[in-house]
Amino acid sequence: MATPQLSIDEQIALYKHGAAELFTEPDLRARLKLAATQKRPLRVKLGMDPTAPDIHLGHTVVLRKMRQFQDCGHKAVLIIGDFTARIGDPTGKTKARPQLSAEKIKENAKTYFEQAGHVLDTNPDKLEIVYNSEFLSKLDLADILKLMSCMTVAQMLQRENFKERMKQDVEIVMTELMYPLMQAYDSVMIDADVELGGTDQTFNNLVGRDLMPQYGKPAQIVLTMPILRGLDGVDKMSKSLGNYIAVTDTPKDMFGKTMSIGDDLMPEWFTLLTALSQDDIKLICDPKTTHPREAKVRLAKMVVATYYDEETANREEELWQKVMREGHLRDDVPELIVTADAGATADGTLLFDRASLVIQCGFASTKSEARRLMSQGGIKLDDDALEAVNEPIAVKKGQVLRRGRRQAVKLDPQA
Repeated sequence: MATPQLSIDEQIALYKHGAAELFTEPDLRARLKLAATQKRPLRVKLGMDPTAPDIHLGHTVVLRKMRQFQDCGHKAVLIIGDFTARIGDPTGKTKARPQLSAEKIKENAKTYFEQAGHVLDTNPDKLEIVYNSEFLSKLDLADILKLMSCMTVAQMLQRENFKERMKQDVEIVMTELMYPLMQAYDSVMIDADVELGGTDQTFNNLVGRDLMPQYGKPAQIVLTMPILRGLDGVDKMSKSLGNYIAVTDTPKDMFGKTMSIGDDLMPEWFTLLTALSQDDIKLICDPKTTHPREAKVRLAKMVVATYYDEETANREEELWQKVMREGHLRDDVPELIVTADAGATADGTLLFDRASLVIQCGFASTKSEARRLMSQGGIKLDDDALEAVNEPIAVKKGQVLRRGRRQAVKLDPQA
């Protein structure tokens, strides 16, 4: 839904909400005034390298900020870094990243537009998609030398992870030194008014701000957003760390994963993943006014509603309440084919090694782990605890194996 026409002061307040740093507020104010005089929208840039196929909630923090600019009438320019991804952004890396093949980059890029569309307004009047190979691949040696002359080695080595790698005598590949300049060149080529990024992109974005005047363009404004901590509440949300929620996750997984976060993480998630005001967030996250469980339910519903709809969010809450408070199973328990490995009874009922059954259902990765879970009473077949004994267990079609309250599968035994 579009934001009603806002004044420049109101727009700046909106853009600063939840943000980390703005370079600079006077520049943004002046650019907004100039754009209004020229009767044109700001061009708001965000670059994304398709180094992995999935977008998670951590990525959406900046996408949501970009959507705010769109709703105020400005144009989002999403840079798909199909050329820069061949090098890989060295941000936060303690060693050179392996270069991706063109085929892998193309494969990953296929899903980016669709997934970003969960957050951004994809109307062509509001969103422009640019692949940076369109211009970076056309640079000749003279162009590259001109680009390199715009920055000194000393300036480049001010980058924190480069300084750390030099201290530790870890090699820095020349292409890594070029990465910030190539990202900055994107801003030159698309005439960016504003570039968005996480705080881990501050150095790269400011290189763009410095580079543009050297190519005769007004310096872009830079707005950075905090890095969203993942489900563990410690590290930034990352697929490689497994502490993420993907925008393509099922409503069940979105709701359940959100309900698993620590109470101390809620203010951060409410701020970066919802449109609630800070006053509302303080009220919701204050245990004196709202029980933490109820606050988390509200957060989980808002996350699900963002990527699905209100009806789906309400249904997930009902199902969660049944499982967690009333002990009932969800009515959408998945069916799983399991293969019998211990023969059959005289009447043909299939027999299973207990630990193997638990492993087949994905509740444990080893037999020792499966036996430990059974001995702790953590595994049930229908309503009966599955004991950690060597005797095989008879299983019939339709029986439900459960681990705790949240994990369950309906069994379809096969010989």
